[in-house]
Amino acid sequence: MNWLDRWSEHSARRIAQLTSRRSALARLGRVLVGGALLPLLPIDRVTGKAWAAAGEAARAQADPGDPRSCSYWRYCGIDGWLCACCGGTAHSCPPGAEPSPLTWVGTCRNPADGIDYIISYNDCCAKGSCGQCFCNRNEEDKPLYRPQSNNDIDWCLGTSSMAYHCSTAVILGAAKR
Repeated sequence: MNWLDRWSEHSARRIAQLTSRRSALARLGRVLVGGALLPLLPIDRVTGKAWAAAGEAARAQADPGDPRSCSYWRYCGIDGWLCACCGGTAHSCPPGAEPSPLTWVGTCRNPADGIDYIISYNDCCAKGSCGQCFCNRNEEDKPLYRPQSNNDIDWCLGTSSMAYHCSTAVILGAAKR
């Protein structure tokens, strides 16, 4: 046991010679603050859009309901005018509207197959408000301190205009249990 004591003492003295308490506390502080700020970073959902668009046609057959109705299964967490009523579809903006690069997400159950899907709610911007088929469902809405899951924010940041037009519901994939 004597060798373990000598090794521990030698290691502790070596660390004490190479570092100071102030630098150790600074490093610990950077790790803690950096870890706390990580959920606040914007999420890039551009790569998932290509996959979602490719699988959209295949899922259309197992997609029951009317996209022009607020009771459509994909709209469980939507808040806004439905793009399906404004010249677009449930998953694409109407002509002249620009999709926002920032979105909020929800999880909705498809009644046809009983599977929960991750839905990306995208605001379409750069045109005046659509004014048709308003829908406000808050089944997956989270408080404002979880902005990626909050539907009460104007998500038209990063577009050429902050003018909100309508909202879409894009399927990102099946939710894992």
